[in-house]
Order: sequence, then C-alpha cells, then structure tokens
Amino acid sequence: MSQPSSSTQPSSSTPPSSTPPTGYRAVFRVREFRAVFAAHLLSLLGVVVSELALTVLVYDLTGSPLLSALTFALGLLPYVIGGTLFAGVADRYPARRVLVVCDLVCAACVAVMLVPATPVAGLLALRCLVAAIAPVFTGTRMAALTDILGDGDLYVLGRSLLRIVSQSAMLIGFGAGGALLTVLSPRGAITVTVVTFLCSAALLRLGTRDRPARTVSGGGSTTLLRESLSGARLILGDRRIRALLLLFWLPAMFVVAPEALAAPYVAEIGAGPAALGLLLCAMAVGHVGAELFVGSALRPRTRSRIVLPIAAVGLLPLVVYVVRPGLPLALAALALAGTGAAYVIGLDQWFVDAVEPELRGRAMTLLTAGLMTIQGAGMALAGLAADFFPVHHVVAGSGIIGTVVTLLVAAEVRRTTPGQMSDTERRDGADRHMTSR
Repeated sequence: MSQPSSSTQPSSSTPPSSTPPTGYRAVFRVREFRAVFAAHLLSLLGVVVSELALTVLVYDLTGSPLLSALTFALGLLPYVIGGTLFAGVADRYPARRVLVVCDLVCAACVAVMLVPATPVAGLLALRCLVAAIAPVFTGTRMAALTDILGDGDLYVLGRSLLRIVSQSAMLIGFGAGGALLTVLSPRGAITVTVVTFLCSAALLRLGTRDRPARTVSGGGSTTLLRESLSGARLILGDRRIRALLLLFWLPAMFVVAPEALAAPYVAEIGAGPAALGLLLCAMAVGHVGAELFVGSALRPRTRSRIVLPIAAVGLLPLVVYVVRPGLPLALAALALAGTGAAYVIGLDQWFVDAVEPELRGRAMTLLTAGLMTIQGAGMALAGLAADFFPVHHVVAGSGIIGTVVTLLVAAEVRRTTPGQMSDTERRDGADRHMTSR
C-alpha cells in the first residue's frame, strides 16, 4: 500500500501554525479532542465499575465462582466477533454517528441489566453484546482521531493519552467500584455505568464535528458483513500492515502472564492479600510512567528509533521469575516490563502511515479486536500451563518465549520498512489496494 502523507492538518480547532504545538499540552488545546478525552474517561470508568458490580451480582444470584469468573471472560471473548464482522461500520458511516449510537446501545444494554427480572443468562448475553460493540467504538474513535488531530505527532500523542487513561482507569475504577459496592447494591453501582454512557454520548454529539463517512457503500450491492471481511482480507494481506499488527499483538499475549497468575503466585510465595493488589498495579504504573516520559521528552524521530529495540527487550524482566523472587523484586520486574509498552507510541505512527485513509476505521477496529482477543488467549494459556508447571516457571517461560517471538516479528517489521521492500512487494501491495476501490 502507498503511504499517505503525514502532513494532514488537524481540524480547524487546532492552534495557529505560528505557534507549532508540541507535547501533550498541544493535544489538549484541540477542543474536539477534549470532548473525546472526557467521553473516554467517563465511559471507561463506568465499564470498569460495571464489570466489578456485575461479577458480584452474578455471584450473588448463582453462588457459582465459575459463572462469576465467566462474567469477566465474556468482556474479552466477543471482541473478535465484533471486530471482524462489524468492522465495516467504522468506515461506512459518519464517525460521530457511530460513536454516539454505540454509546446509546451500550447504555440500553446496561439499563436492561438493572431490571430484577433479567435472568443470569440474559445478564451474560448483554455483557457479550456490550463487549462486541466495544471494538467498533474504539476502532472508529481511533480513526476519527486522525480527522481531529491529523495523522502526525498530535495523533500519536492523542492515542498515548487515551492509553494512559485506560491504564489509570483500571486502577482507579476498581478502587471506586469497590468503594461504591460498600454503600450501594450491585445493581445500584451498575446504574453509574448507564449515566456514564449517556454522558459520553452527549459529549461526543455536542463536542465533535459531523464528518462524512470514509467510504461510500455501493448501495445494496455490498453487505456490511462482506465489506467488513473484505477489509480484513486487504489489511491482513498487506505484508507491512500484518507485521505491524503482530508487533502490537504478540508481546501483549505474553506480558499478561504475571497478571493472570498473580493470585496463585501470591499463594506460592506466601504473601498476603495486599500483595495481590500491588502485583496487579505494578505493570500499569510502569506503563503510565514510561508512556508519559516518551511522549513528553522524546522527539518523533527518537520514538521511531526505539520501537524495535524496546519491543525486543520488553519481556526480558519477566525472566527474573525463574528464581521465584520475593515481593519487592517481583514488583520491580513487573514495573520494568510495563515500561516496555513505550514502544507502542512510535508503532502507532508507523501503523497510521501504513494504512490508507479509507481503510483506517476497519484496520483500527481489527487492531483493537485482535489485541483484546490475544490477551485473553494469553491469560488462558498461562493458566493452562500453570496446571503442569510451577507458576514462577510459567511467567519466566513467557518472558523467554515472548522475547524470541518478538525478535522474529521485529525482523519482519524491519524487512517491510519502506525502502527495504523490493519493487515487486511494493507493486503487490499497490495492486491489493486497487482491488478495494
């Protein structure tokens, strides 16, 4: 695929060119981004609170630990369905309309959860529906950011801010959810999520511009399903984009092992319940700190240069688990592994440069769906391995195997760097793109 220019200008609400914007402050000076940021923060906090409250509600109704745990798992599994079958929505319809409708549908689903007559099967089905909508919403928002911020450095920093909010909201949201459940019933806490979805919809409707769809559907000749699947074929058929997707996905598959096995590891080293909370927070703290540093202190060219080196060594801190470290060393290793996620800032720029504008909604929806799905698979595989091997060996093994896999993917990314590919490969990519017109 040919690469679009990174000189696309942000929306008219950006600062004048006489004062070139730099850093995170420049992103917040864009009025539309402030609305997107606030909507993201509200809806994310609501989702985290509802996940916790719904898990408690299902356990209260059934007394089944399995169904309670399944409630969490259902937040990941439907991503691949929504991200594959409905990805075409992100490009076929105006972004603002898609985002607002997704929020309203999610609010309606959560509102039905509040009805006492809703059976447990209904609660789980509604949970699946909300999870299936999530990748469409996220992919559409990611593509819309290129309209709001341009496809250069402002976009990269905007994406970085949303990731930082996501990591922070996990920490704050579970704490807030736990506090709410001390004063409210589970359904009362879930009510908060309805309000946050409605507020998010209002912010997006009133705070962002209405822009046309990225692609014009061919009337009734192309169904949404066919458009979504053909987009996935085009995206995965491009060697460069496929390599970049794998660099997003595969390290994430291995890095979740210590979080998935945090509870059994705490039991293995004989630590108390407080240790579990610290282990679950450590990686997020490292991630947020590294992302803030890279986004604010490094120039775009430097961020690009560190992508492959940081990705290559990002999982190595997990190898410390081979000696079954105590709590202080384990926390340090997890925080250091969290800093490895800083490579994603530069990778975001490579990805948006590699994808044609008319495919961005579908590409970013597929990216989100694949990322969540492969993290769920990584957790499941880590749990399965821990049935046969000591927990600390599984975590150390995930660091070793993940590093080898990442090195192989990094080599493929390097081979597909513009200027490294052969004329035939570039021509093939252009031919695949022409078939999408």
